[in-house]
Amino acid sequence: MIKCGECGYENMDGLDYCDGCGAKLAAAAGSTAAAPEAAPAAAPAAESTDAAPAAAPETSSPEASSNEAPAAEVPKSEAPTGEIKPEAAPESEPATTAAAGAPFKAKLSVVRGGRKGQEFPLEDGNNLIGRWDPETGSFPEVDLDADDPEAKISRKHALIRIDGGKITIEDIGSLNGTYVNRQPRLSPGSPAEIKSGDEVIIGKTFLKLVVEPIS
Repeated sequence: MIKCGECGYENMDGLDYCDGCGAKLAAAAGSTAAAPEAAPAAAPAAESTDAAPAAAPETSSPEASSNEAPAAEVPKSEAPTGEIKPEAAPESEPATTAAAGAPFKAKLSVVRGGRKGQEFPLEDGNNLIGRWDPETGSFPEVDLDADDPEAKISRKHALIRIDGGKITIEDIGSLNGTYVNRQPRLSPGSPAEIKSGDEVIIGKTFLKLVVEPIS
């Protein structure tokens, strides 16, 4: 079995994409393979700590003891000025919170070939486009089952990913393909960046990407 690194779903061997969320299984395998390589790096760190006590006796000369007196006076004179207090710590906190999510809200709106005006909010991370699968119980974030009476849309058709300020769409091996702005069919496994106003064609359903900034 191959365990998905995105949702934890266990897939059958030989699959390239997760049956649970549509994420690439090769990416999950690559992340787990890189973990053991970090272990040997901890061994040299332990050796460096052994060398530190050996250097301590050499600095116990009379000259070294005379130099320690003025070093102790420096923090006493600097303490009242407040220069020792770190000011960079509070500034780093808002920077991490700003990068946690996208600075906008995105959604797909059906404009033709289905329930016109139907909207599908998109979340940060992976958003699977397809149809509900009764066999696996998979519910895609963009479920076009009601907009596809002719079953032109695959159960797992495409994947939209929102990562920070970037939105990409990727065909994940659909039968009838994925198209952006009526350009040539997207190659499976090759994400293409999309922006607000772009038209996405899935089967016979036309959708429009709408991006609204968060005020």
